[in-house]
Amino acid sequence: MSQTKTARIGILTSSDRASAGVYEDKSGKAIEDVFNEWLSSPWEKVYRLIPDDRATIEKTLVELCDAEGCCLVVTTGGTGPAPRDVTPEATEAVCQKMMPGFGELMRATSLKFVPTAILSRQTAGIRGASLIVNLPGKPKSIRECLEAVFPAIPYCIDLIGGPFLEAKPEAPKPFRPKA
Repeated sequence: MSQTKTARIGILTSSDRASAGVYEDKSGKAIEDVFNEWLSSPWEKVYRLIPDDRATIEKTLVELCDAEGCCLVVTTGGTGPAPRDVTPEATEAVCQKMMPGFGELMRATSLKFVPTAILSRQTAGIRGASLIVNLPGKPKSIRECLEAVFPAIPYCIDLIGGPFLEAKPEAPKPFRPKA
């Protein structure tokens, strides 16, 4: 099966300092680099850089899913225990179904590298025909977490009516049950 439609993938960075221009958003770029490296099917980036503000995160997630038609929205930042870390709450507020296995697997994977992974509150959920996945904020952790959950992402997108995502041979292999 091959895809004819270009997949729209939202990349949402929530960072007070990066959105204020204090430093460059390396996390959003890391996500883009991974998808460029792994996806063989055509895809288009829909990028947003916003402050760590729950109302703004919720509004932007809704925009990326409903107005921009992203089949996948990957967030970075705002998943820790600090008072301004509200990305999981914003994600839960806009999703019809939560997919807790994504966060569980990402934390288990991150625990192999750092004991503070238990402080991460990453989650995932479904909004309409969009999968939203919360990633950590560090580029190294982004790649590690995506390596863990990427095999399930294309099939999840299939199940919610999204485009057929295909991966390059060097990418983590997407799993699709045999018909």
